[in-house]
Amino acid sequence: MLVAERWQRIVQLVNERGSIRVTELSELCQVTEETIRRDLDRLESEGKLMRSHGGAVSVKEAQSEVPFLERETAHADFKSAIAKEAVSHIREGDRIILDASTTAWYMAKLIPDMQLTILTNSMKVALEVSGKEKIQVISTGGLLSPKSLSYVGPLAERSLDMYHVHKLFLSCKGVHIQRGISESNELQALIKRKMISIADETYLLADHSKFGMQSLTQVAAWPEIKHVITDGLTNKEDVERIREKGVHVIQLDKE
Repeated sequence: MLVAERWQRIVQLVNERGSIRVTELSELCQVTEETIRRDLDRLESEGKLMRSHGGAVSVKEAQSEVPFLERETAHADFKSAIAKEAVSHIREGDRIILDASTTAWYMAKLIPDMQLTILTNSMKVALEVSGKEKIQVISTGGLLSPKSLSYVGPLAERSLDMYHVHKLFLSCKGVHIQRGISESNELQALIKRKMISIADETYLLADHSKFGMQSLTQVAAWPEIKHVITDGLTNKEDVERIREKGVHVIQLDKE
């Protein structure tokens, strides 16, 4: 296989699958992993794919925003377990932010009716907790993103400037071991950056499927994340490397 043919094959595979690992590409193309890494660097520089930890992700996949109803059913068991653990870190009297992730929505369903202030940019989260009488709910408002059912944009970001919270619970599109967390588009990344800036502690809620992914827009580096809650299928080496960065990682047991 000629070099140009191999590059074409790599791009085709990445686009077909959404993401693929270096080890798999090495086997399929019958070249060394080091050669594949150089190929991926070259193809990323040409804008044909995006590198991720241990592989590559389709540019189309990295930039797309998945509709909420589709995300709601993806990895639902893992998200529910992560949400249950996250709720155990909430104390009465806390002021918290829940982002527009489906895991945050699972949290909203599980949070007991107690003295809390919940700030959110999610329509689904706001509706879920609105019936709990002891919880004060503050919605950011702003530009409505129809796919994620979330408020984004300058108005939503400016509304957050008025507040300070104890804890932020958020998810993301990609978790990169070196670079931190990323999102599918700039509007989602900017609102999450603003949330991080007004919170004392940030909890990242990420199931195993998020690890090794690098999406279009950077949200935060590891020094800005204090806690990670993930499931038992997340690679143990990835977990340890994140812990080495000073992040408190809670990995749930495999069921």
